[in-house]
Amino acid sequence: MKIADGLHRIGSDIINCYLVVTDDGVTVIDAGLPGYWRYLEAELHGLGRTLRDVRALILTHGDGDHIGFAARMHRELGIAAHIHEADVPRARLEITKPYSGWGPVKAGPAARFIWYSVRHGGLRIPPATGLQTFTGDQQLDVPGTPRLIHVPGHTPGSVAVHVPAVDALFLGDIFTTRHVMTGARGPQPAPFTIDPEQAATSLLRLADVDATWVLPGHGPAWDGGAAEAVRLIGQAAAR
Repeated sequence: MKIADGLHRIGSDIINCYLVVTDDGVTVIDAGLPGYWRYLEAELHGLGRTLRDVRALILTHGDGDHIGFAARMHRELGIAAHIHEADVPRARLEITKPYSGWGPVKAGPAARFIWYSVRHGGLRIPPATGLQTFTGDQQLDVPGTPRLIHVPGHTPGSVAVHVPAVDALFLGDIFTTRHVMTGARGPQPAPFTIDPEQAATSLLRLADVDATWVLPGHGPAWDGGAAEAVRLIGQAAAR
C-alpha cells in the first residue's frame, strides 16, 4: 500500500512492515511475520520491482512479529538484517520477552491480534540469521540513507529509523497508533514494553526529528509530525 512517494506499507494495521523505494533500490523496515513474504513480493511486483531490488533490511527490534521473514531474506537473497547488538539474542530466539508491560487488555482486540498472528505464521517464526549489528546511532549507506537512533525501553536494542528521503520516522514498537490489546487509537505507548520509564526517556531523543510521517509497528500511519507524536505519546503515558 502506498503511503507517500517512495513510502509503502505491507501487511495491515495490525502488524506493519515498510518499504523505502528509491532509484537505487529498496530498503525494508522490519520483517513482520513469516507469511508477509508473499505481501513483499506482491508489493514489489506492483511497483515494477522484484526481490532482487531489495538492498537492505532494518529491524527496529528483535521481537517475533518484526523478524518474520528475516531468515528467509538472508537465505534466499543474501541480505543480512541490520539490528542493534542488544537485541541480537531476542532476534535469534535465544531469549523471550518477560510477561510484563502488557497494560490493559480487552478480549476482542487481543483475540484478533493473536488470531491474525497465527494465520500469518506467528507460531512458526524462524530465528533471524546472518545479522549485521551496530551500537549507538548509525547512518547506513543503503537506499534512503536511513539514520538509526537507539531508543531502548521497549526492548534494550529498540531503534527508530529516520529517513529524510521519504520524510518519515519509523518507530517500531516505541509507540502505537492502535493498541493491539485494547483497540485504542491514536499515538500512545506500545504494550509489551520491558522498561516503560526508559522508553519514555528515550522518546525525548526524537522530539526534534524533522519528519511528517511517523510510522508504528502496529496501527495506521501518522502524518502529524514527529514532535506532535512525541507530545501525544508522553501525554498518554502520563495518564
